[in-house]
Amino acid sequence: MTTITEQFADLQETDFVNAANGLRSRPQPSIMETMTSPQEDREPRWPAMLALLAVGGLRFVLPPALAWGPEWLILVAVVVLLIPTVTARMRGNHTLNQVLGYLTTSIVTLDMCWSLYLLIAALPSHKEPPQTLLISAAALWITNILVFASWYWRLDAGGPRAREIRGVHTDGAFLFPQMTLDQKSRKEMGEDTWNPGFVDYLFLAFNTSTAFSPTDVPVLSRWAKMLMMVQALISFATVALLAARAVNIL
Repeated sequence: MTTITEQFADLQETDFVNAANGLRSRPQPSIMETMTSPQEDREPRWPAMLALLAVGGLRFVLPPALAWGPEWLILVAVVVLLIPTVTARMRGNHTLNQVLGYLTTSIVTLDMCWSLYLLIAALPSHKEPPQTLLISAAALWITNILVFASWYWRLDAGGPRAREIRGVHTDGAFLFPQMTLDQKSRKEMGEDTWNPGFVDYLFLAFNTSTAFSPTDVPVLSRWAKMLMMVQALISFATVALLAARAVNIL
């Protein structure tokens, strides 16, 4: 006759075997499902990369006197930095990906500011033809939009990686209209997992350069207000330069 202790031990062993069999029969996730959660890698990065490449392409419009170094320098620098940036993201090294993204955006920002300085300095000297100055100012105005859209996209709510992990964008430096909807309205509109993409920040940067202020997206963070002030100032200087030169031509 078995004792109570032996019966309890047999019962524990039976439960352990049944649990092990249940785990083996349960479908296991694949390697890709383990490495990538449903909330990750939802936002495409190619619009941001295309914007940086466009900035490098716009530099070919500037004359040599309004740019530092050869005309292909920035485009080559962007391409060289984008290759390890994409590689780091594919390998899961998101810290390196973020640092390289900041470095690339900083380079094009500094180059744009230097070209704008040279453009303003060249205005009184009349060394450049009026048509060249007007085309250069227009190229820098477009560059200003693309550069600051890249900064807003990279900095808001910790960047695209942090927004993906968070899943739903409910807090950030900018109050997008989708963020003001209640949960029921979001679900009805199919925006229950809405996150801002690069196009949203591009639209914000475009409005800042044209209206010199945000339109439908209020600014909440102080760093974002400072950046938008700088962008509006650059845009105003460029537009004022265009207007002044046009009046001078007439």
